[in-house]
Amino acid sequence: MDDHDHNQPRNDENPSEGHPNHDHQSTTGDETGSTEDESEPQVEQSMLEEEATDANEAEQTIEDKHEHQMDREDGGHDHGDHGGMHEGHEEMFRRRFFISTLLSIPVLLYSEMLQEWLGFSVPAFPGSEWINPIFAVIVFGYGGLPFLRMAIPELRDRSPGMMTLISMAISVAFVYSLASVVFPTQSAFFWELVTLIDIMLLGHWIEMRSVRRAQSALDELAQLMPDTAERITDDGETEEVPVSDLSEGDLVLVRPGASVPADGVVEEGDSDVNESMITGESMPVSKEPGDEVIGGTINGDGSLRARIEATGEKTTLAGIMRLVEEAQGSKSQTQVLADRAAGWLFYVAVAAAAVTAVGWTIAASNDAAVIERVVTVLVIACPHALGLAIPLVVAINTSLAARNGMLVRDRIAMEEARNLDAIIFDKTGTLTEGEHGVVGTETADSIDDEEALALAAAVEGDSEHMIARAIREAAAERGVSVPKAEGFEAMKGRGVRARVSGDEVYVGGPNLLTYLDTDVSSDLRRFADEAGENGQTVVYVVRNGEPIAAFAMADVIREESYRVVDALHELDIEVAMLTGDSRDVANAVADELGIDTVFAEVLPEDKDEKVQELQNQGKLVAMVGDGVNDAPALTRADVGIAIGSGTDVAVQSADVILVQNNPMDVARLVKLSKASYRKMQENIVWAAGYNVFAIPLAAGVLAPIGILLSPAIGALLMSLSTVIVAINAQLLRRVDLSIPSLPGVSPATGTQPAD
Repeated sequence: MDDHDHNQPRNDENPSEGHPNHDHQSTTGDETGSTEDESEPQVEQSMLEEEATDANEAEQTIEDKHEHQMDREDGGHDHGDHGGMHEGHEEMFRRRFFISTLLSIPVLLYSEMLQEWLGFSVPAFPGSEWINPIFAVIVFGYGGLPFLRMAIPELRDRSPGMMTLISMAISVAFVYSLASVVFPTQSAFFWELVTLIDIMLLGHWIEMRSVRRAQSALDELAQLMPDTAERITDDGETEEVPVSDLSEGDLVLVRPGASVPADGVVEEGDSDVNESMITGESMPVSKEPGDEVIGGTINGDGSLRARIEATGEKTTLAGIMRLVEEAQGSKSQTQVLADRAAGWLFYVAVAAAAVTAVGWTIAASNDAAVIERVVTVLVIACPHALGLAIPLVVAINTSLAARNGMLVRDRIAMEEARNLDAIIFDKTGTLTEGEHGVVGTETADSIDDEEALALAAAVEGDSEHMIARAIREAAAERGVSVPKAEGFEAMKGRGVRARVSGDEVYVGGPNLLTYLDTDVSSDLRRFADEAGENGQTVVYVVRNGEPIAAFAMADVIREESYRVVDALHELDIEVAMLTGDSRDVANAVADELGIDTVFAEVLPEDKDEKVQELQNQGKLVAMVGDGVNDAPALTRADVGIAIGSGTDVAVQSADVILVQNNPMDVARLVKLSKASYRKMQENIVWAAGYNVFAIPLAAGVLAPIGILLSPAIGALLMSLSTVIVAINAQLLRRVDLSIPSLPGVSPATGTQPAD
């Protein structure tokens, strides 16, 4: 941010559009479930029709998860149903698993092969020979139906994958087993068929449960908002109304311990508000008149009266939920690889099954053995775990980031953060507090301090810039009478001007003197040099073309800035600083923090050129800035990071939004990116790597030494890889986002766990 930009008064009509404008620039602001197949056999019982509808929904859900669309046809607004949808699918698979398992028991008990293996027998009775085929048909129609339905979109889109493989495996086993009833000389696969379906249902139940738990962040956010609010009427009474009935401008009462119903500004009262669920800040934040409050946060012991400024989709909470959902649904580079691997695996499995069929047909005359090998190959090659490997890590990653005040809008940028070579920080409000104060004054002989301050305060009267506020506050503290200014005009990147008592008065930084082509007296130059050595900003007052005064403005360096620079250096990342301040001021701050590269006296429109300058050196660059004034630089950077207050969640130019104005979150972001990518790689290995050994084993390469896998064992191994992937992804929740003890770096505080 250019400390010396003075622009027009800030437009507050759309406060959600970005951070307060430090540059003085105006802030101008399907789920298409598969249709019923009319030619589908009518053998399904009417009592299962409702669950068939659930299966349709589950079909599209899993297909959408594989394609990372995350049901955003409604623009991501229907957040409340998101977790419930996965909970419904989880319940559907759980119910089908238990019922199918129960129906499988008779099949297992009356399986001659299992009786022989386990050495038991069950009494026979007239018609007992039909137990296996009848119950197997029911299990296939009830438990196997969801997989057949979910294979339809894959075949329709000509992108066969996991569901196609599962459907092929159970269909081959089913058809062959029914054929064995007509031709009794052939062996049947009834017990293998039902156990295969049971294990598949168990795997999907575990998958849906893992996805639902990983996406619990959206559910938790949705539950933060209270159902009702106490609105204060014109006569001072309170009335309880639904939160949905609140409008901008309403005055509400927030009692101790109650949730803030919507975004607003405190008009009366003092209290500490717990904002940890929104910003990740562990300590309650003190609120007094004039302070902003965020909907969904919890009031402390005091009572507050707040004026509503945003409701519904305009609130901070709604914005956070949109960003979290977008991040969970956005495509990552690793997911693209996983999707391709799943597609390739289908063709590998079909080819392996074909080779297996030919080989076993030549080597053995037992047709049952051939079918068993083919089914086992198809089952064990199912990319079930591969479909879960990346989406689950993404869901946990974004929920973990959100709980710690990091909102990820672009998955690719999140992954790129692990490879960053350089990070550019905008100085003011990022590395520094951004709150200036007048700490020194120097004037020409023709004017005294109070008169100079009065002129500057008059010109800055219509500006919302931090320097303008500091000058006005200094004038108010000293009791200076401020004259009226006319014809206010902002000069982007240079300062402001107005007419005061008939004189043309300018206020601005060093760029203003260059613009006016004027020079200062030796006293003012000496004062500016001393201020620069102390890391202070100098603002000049020019009246009728003559510099008559200079103010020294101090901006305190954040304590976190020292730590984040050290932490990034430990990660071998170059740290650069970008500012519109003079080179002396910039160098003083850089020397104190140990910053590697300094870009000083940079106009707002030139900031993106500095980003490109580092990129031209072959570096992967991140830019940390305001998100509005720094939009070109944020867009130009490989990873754009907007840092702002808790209400600035709709920054469209950034890939990642840091809800807290805390530079330490940049180091946490890099650490989370590295940990998440590591989990993705591990899951890819667990999900697909085992096929290198499992497919040949399923094909029977070890048959000469007596090692053969049955289809049920193949399904168990496939499901085991899914369980391992799910557990491994859950371990990401344990990542410690606090910065470890580094030389000169004190431990970070305020990080939140994922669960």
